[in-house]
Amino acid sequence: MNECPIPEAALLDDSAVEMLRVWITEGDLHCSMKVGRYAEVMDITEESVWGTILADVARTLSKALHVGYACDPAETLAKIGDAFFEGLFAPLTEGSGGFVQHH
Repeated sequence: MNECPIPEAALLDDSAVEMLRVWITEGDLHCSMKVGRYAEVMDITEESVWGTILADVARTLSKALHVGYACDPAETLAKIGDAFFEGLFAPLTEGSGGFVQHH
């Protein structure tokens, strides 16, 4: 498996929690997510938390593309946002699969 490295901060923090993994395999996207963590223990909605997580991922990706490929971070973030909203409201695929709940 061609996994991404675990961030050093996560390795050093015993309370670190992996929230999302994403693979592209068999011609499709497959995810593993920790859904319900905040709704079960805090007075924060899952929608709010996941919106923040996805926004943080987008900002981090724009910074990584700036460092690795000299892309303009603001322009990159705008392009990511455009593709995100297009994917939300006009997806290229319908998606398939199911949801398995583990506690």
